[in-house]
Amino acid sequence: MPRPDTFLDGAARALSTRLASGMTRKSFLGRMGGAVLAATGGAAVAAAVRPEKSEAFHFCGHIWTTGSCPNPLGLPRIDKNGFPLRPSDGHPIDNLGRAVNAEGWPVDGSGERLRSPDGDFLPRAPRTRLCEEWTNEQYGLDAVMEGAWYRCCSGQVRKLVDCCSFSRKRINGDASLTGYCFDGRRVFCVLYYDSGLKC
Repeated sequence: MPRPDTFLDGAARALSTRLASGMTRKSFLGRMGGAVLAATGGAAVAAAVRPEKSEAFHFCGHIWTTGSCPNPLGLPRIDKNGFPLRPSDGHPIDNLGRAVNAEGWPVDGSGERLRSPDGDFLPRAPRTRLCEEWTNEQYGLDAVMEGAWYRCCSGQVRKLVDCCSFSRKRINGDASLTGYCFDGRRVFCVLYYDSGLKC
């Protein structure tokens, strides 16, 4: 008779193979989450299956352990080109976390340019792409935005993006994962883009 741990390993492999064949990442994770929920009944797994409840794990739509890419205001919200946005409302921000106008000047809530205490306009600060520029500069990498997947978060479609590099360690300091990276790259950190499309 096979050892119980051997049986469980084989059963887990067979289940994951059946679930993964011919599926998108979203459907695979959804079914795998449902299977684990059925087996364990755990509240944490239930939250993982419902993306709108997953903020406690990282941010809505991302329930795994890879950390956010470096960013000015905590959560790695980006525009379609990878530049940082304010997580609360999607307003463009510079690398200091200040709201900026279309020309990159720091502005107040009314859109007026900010001034220093002596009355001069504040200078611009860099506004760089979080993966290809900021992450690369801070960690000495050659990272690029690659594979993406989609979740429904707060009533809109959210695009989650892997920032991939050749590093064998991710931003957390532990082993990096293959994720949806290409050409031998692995996931270093993650970002997200809110599309504004209803779901």
